[in-house]
Amino acid sequence: MNRTNPFLFALAAFSIMIFSCQKDDDIPENKIPMADAGPSKTITLPTNIITLTGTGADADGQVVAYLWSQISGPAATTIVNAGSSSTLIKGFVEGTYVFQLMVTDNKGATSVDTTTVIVGSAQTQTLTLQPANNPNEFQYVNHNGVDKSGGGAPDMPIEAWTNGGIPYTVREAVKFDLSTVPANSTIISANLYLYSYPTPTLNGNFVDANFGTGNTMLVQQIVTNWSPSTTNWFNQPVTSTTNQVVVPTSTQSNLDLNLDVTSMVSSMVNSNANYGFFLRLQNEVIYNCRIFVSSYNTTFTAKRPKLVVVYK
Repeated sequence: MNRTNPFLFALAAFSIMIFSCQKDDDIPENKIPMADAGPSKTITLPTNIITLTGTGADADGQVVAYLWSQISGPAATTIVNAGSSSTLIKGFVEGTYVFQLMVTDNKGATSVDTTTVIVGSAQTQTLTLQPANNPNEFQYVNHNGVDKSGGGAPDMPIEAWTNGGIPYTVREAVKFDLSTVPANSTIISANLYLYSYPTPTLNGNFVDANFGTGNTMLVQQIVTNWSPSTTNWFNQPVTSTTNQVVVPTSTQSNLDLNLDVTSMVSSMVNSNANYGFFLRLQNEVIYNCRIFVSSYNTTFTAKRPKLVVVYK
């Protein structure tokens, strides 16, 4: 009579159970990579370009791709190298932006992280220009058809007058150095100050800085380059009537001027074309004048031509 050993039977059954639970094709689960878009940043206009640098890590493989994108913000920016871990981003305006970095590992798994960029408004700055002996201050003089132009006089006569019965006309060009104002600045205000010459003993009637019934004056933007060494009455720079300032006729003997030239200065700065201002009488009829202190004046130094620009 055959009898089965109970212990051997139980051992065999356990072995079959263990064997049946094993799988030769078990594959370890891929771990998701980790993305880090870097810390938040704050910039202040006019700076409008930054660098974002992110990282990616993968515990069981390697990161093979990066992708930057803008999630939100008041304006669309330009992401220069969207497929790189580090990229320049430019084109910001004031406001808060959120950027996302997505990383991809060698098995196709992805992870994302975001970072914030806060762009503050520009700090307002004031530039006051009142140079002495401004080399870009020039008088255009037509003396009965003969050019008598030049620079360096202590006054700035804007006039049509006579000398010994011979008619002459004077216009003026003046340029200030705006090179310290960034080209992308917003010009909040710009004011040109011209001060009447208290003792006009060189031009006009030698008494009144303002004289005549038709001394309306124009302040125009010069739109072509010029040089004191080559310009003259017959070779004057081109001016524009756009944004010109019309100074009404005045019978006051002395009248200092504070002229709003914001639009002209904005044009000069934003187009990188600062060629200065041109001053002339609207109607150049004799015995009309506006006479101002020039930058070459050594007596009334506080009354030299002045330009004050507020920008951000």
